[in-house]
Amino acid sequence: MFSLGGFSRVGEYEKKTWDVLIIGAGPAGFTAAIYAARFGLETLIISKDLGGNMALTDLIENYSGFPEGISGSELTNRMHEHVKKLGVEIIFDEVGRIDPTDCAYYEGPCKFVVRTKNGKEYKGRTIIIAVGAAPRKLNVPGEAEFTGRGVSYCATCDGPLFKGKKIIVVGGGNTALQEALYLKSIGVDVTLVHRRDKFRADKILQDRFKESGIPTILNTVVTEIKGTNKVEAVRLKNIKTDEETEMAVDGVFIFIGYEPKTDFVKHLGITDEYGYISVDMHMRTKVKGIFAAGDITNVFKQIAVAVGQGAIAANSAKELLEEWNGKSLE
Repeated sequence: MFSLGGFSRVGEYEKKTWDVLIIGAGPAGFTAAIYAARFGLETLIISKDLGGNMALTDLIENYSGFPEGISGSELTNRMHEHVKKLGVEIIFDEVGRIDPTDCAYYEGPCKFVVRTKNGKEYKGRTIIIAVGAAPRKLNVPGEAEFTGRGVSYCATCDGPLFKGKKIIVVGGGNTALQEALYLKSIGVDVTLVHRRDKFRADKILQDRFKESGIPTILNTVVTEIKGTNKVEAVRLKNIKTDEETEMAVDGVFIFIGYEPKTDFVKHLGITDEYGYISVDMHMRTKVKGIFAAGDITNVFKQIAVAVGQGAIAANSAKELLEEWNGKSLE
């Protein structure tokens, strides 16, 4: 297995054709790298950050082996240390486009060029896309303007800034309830706003949320986020009565699901109508040599699922490389 050095060797990384190029360093990407490295494949990860949404989660209570729970940042660190121990490092960059080169889509051996937004190019015989999905936006007036100035999508990152202040959490799924509980636990005055009349979260979380006494406004949506230099209020609308009210708040924490980050591969025709990457049970896309794993494939968005898919994708890449073994890439 090729042993990686330091980030000063980025130029060398660009000259090489890697067996497996992994895009993304969340649970799916980390696991794919672990398996690929153990298979003896020359593997490189390209990612703009570590851990993805996992790293932003305060407490993970449903990942096997951690009955007392583990923080997302700690689990990210453990996975990162695991891949480093196997000799795999990460190029911190954002991928702008992936293109097949010197090959037809359904013939092998294939070689791909990964172009980053910083103008770098990396070559791979196979690609595993594991970039996850980004927090979905409300798309209301004031949201973009006040992002970072009262509007947040990460309770762990920004919650401590709002101790003793009044905020709303928007959403009704597992993440919304869990993050609302976390924010209350660190001294934030929390009210939850949900557009439905009931939650979509797991029962255990709903029970814990009910016991917390966090005020809840149901059947209500945010129509505007207001302020001067920072968030000062929100406009709320009851979707059953159409009644609109204004509520003074210092912050808005939004947890209403995720959107796929696949603009860089849409030209390959491997995404579905919602922008997620379509895969078969072996994590293969429509382009031979490109695989995908994790939230980007529009599955049950759980770390355990992403980890399993990452392992499958690496194994499928290994099997394809074995099929192509002995055929020149040059």
